[in-house]
Amino acid sequence: MAHKVTFALPERELGSADILVLVKRNGARFGKLLISKGAVVWRPRSKQREMKLSWKAFDETMRQEGGPE
Repeated sequence: MAHKVTFALPERELGSADILVLVKRNGARFGKLLISKGAVVWRPRSKQREMKLSWKAFDETMRQEGGPE
């Protein structure tokens, strides 16, 4: 089943306010993705620790792990 993804954008240039993307699966929150100038952060629904990647690390990870569209 596809995930339901919603997002809220701040009404200003990205700076001190992150972009928040909520991801749901089967109607329940799956996790949150926070996007800022300095990093990408994934906060899973469970009590696991958040995962943070700098933009450089994100680029490297996607080049290694990402597949074609």
